[in-house]
Amino acid sequence: MERLNGKVALITGASAGIGAAAARLFAAEGAKVVLGARRQAELDAVVADIQAAGGQAVALAGDVRSEAYAKALVGRALERFGRLDIAFNNAGIMGASGPTTEVSEQGFSDTVAVNLTAAFLGAKHQLGPMVKQGAGSILFTSTFVGYSFAFPGTAAYSASKAGLVGLTQALAAEYGPKGIRVNALLPGGVDTPMFHTVNDSLEQQRFIQGLHALKRVGTPEELAKAALFLVSDEASFVTGTATLVDGGVSITRT
Repeated sequence: MERLNGKVALITGASAGIGAAAARLFAAEGAKVVLGARRQAELDAVVADIQAAGGQAVALAGDVRSEAYAKALVGRALERFGRLDIAFNNAGIMGASGPTTEVSEQGFSDTVAVNLTAAFLGAKHQLGPMVKQGAGSILFTSTFVGYSFAFPGTAAYSASKAGLVGLTQALAAEYGPKGIRVNALLPGGVDTPMFHTVNDSLEQQRFIQGLHALKRVGTPEELAKAALFLVSDEASFVTGTATLVDGGVSITRT
């Protein structure tokens, strides 16, 4: 059974990692997908994979910090597929890191702009067609960092990602009466290009793996499966949640 049959899904950060895995999975589950990210060539490769498997996908490259881009992605969904049922606002960066006293105002602002403000701008334009339809599902990618605990030197990342939980709750309360569900996905460590950039040595990767109860990090496909549940009708009574899919990193002290 295709769990997203007849649905149209918009996914940002779709050129790699969790976003690309979700794009492929959502399409395999019957959704028509609209993909957004900065890199056109990588987006085109994901689209090609989906089409080769018999799915339907289009891509539009741009900067998620731009409200015009947020609006354009929704426009592409409506023009190409006639509706918008699901929005997975997944784009994010590690951003400015290091001792807080050395993080610039610009570095902090840039991190918040990508991780939090862009998600707000996305939802702002995604909500309109969902309200007209009387139904919809919005999902944000947050993280355990800044929610269940945080690492030193991650003030900007932690604050911006924690802000998504508050945004999730506010939108869920505001738009629940209109049939729209809003949730946040909180991954633990995930084997993505960002993970390897931040943890650029085998020693550091093993340290992060060891923080998890499962003593490993997740795969993009595992997080995509959790996202699929949250956006699908199987989660029809789930809204306003911060859903940890973190391999037990939040409860491990050994």
